[in-house]
Amino acid sequence: MQAPFRLDGKTALVTGGASGIGEAICRVFARSGASVILVDLDAEGAHQVASEIGARPLVCDISDEGAVSDLYRSLGGLDVLVNNAGIGLVGGIEETALEDFQRLFRVNVNGVFLMTKYAMPLLVASRGNIVNISSVGGLVGVKRRYAYCATKGAVVMMTRQLALDYPTQIRVNCIAPGTVDTPFVEAYLEKYHRHEKEKIRAELNARQPIGRLGRPEEIAHLALYLASAEAGFVTGSVFTIDGGWTAA
Repeated sequence: MQAPFRLDGKTALVTGGASGIGEAICRVFARSGASVILVDLDAEGAHQVASEIGARPLVCDISDEGAVSDLYRSLGGLDVLVNNAGIGLVGGIEETALEDFQRLFRVNVNGVFLMTKYAMPLLVASRGNIVNISSVGGLVGVKRRYAYCATKGAVVMMTRQLALDYPTQIRVNCIAPGTVDTPFVEAYLEKYHRHEKEKIRAELNARQPIGRLGRPEEIAHLALYLASAEAGFVTGSVFTIDGGWTAA
């Protein structure tokens, strides 16, 4: 009997795969037998991680339609798409410049749209599946995250709508993590709380009722389940993995 949660013979593409949650997903998928295509703007990071796990690195700006179209023309087939790449911004509506608001939408929403649009013929052909990475910020309000919450809410609804349009051809699901211990969080601490990192880190830990940040591998293993045959009856769903943050 075959071991569960395997991706042998499957090709999986992961955006933002050079670090953080995306890197963890690439590593977990590779260990589970997938041929991994690691997509990132960070060429050095992408090649480093890819060399360690036997993945194929591709450098691409996912918000650039021409670049995305070219990327898909280079692929022979695809079974799993993980839309993980994203950026953040701290600020309420009055603090948020239009340019920054649009920048977040270009990456977090347009990027997911373009990567998904051009993947659809390949995924329909393989009866594949999509795993979108949103955030608890797409489900509940988070203070001073106006633009970020707006983009992550869009990802949630893009997931649900696509599952209705393609109910038998592909599966589409979404993961909404709480705060996860990644370079993304470290960059936030360095930019906004350089002189009080440990204080703010403690507050981030306490924000999850479980009392700690999530680990990238924990998100990656949920992504593996959703990408695997064992999740064959799961589509159009949004899974929180947030240490209890949204339980109240």
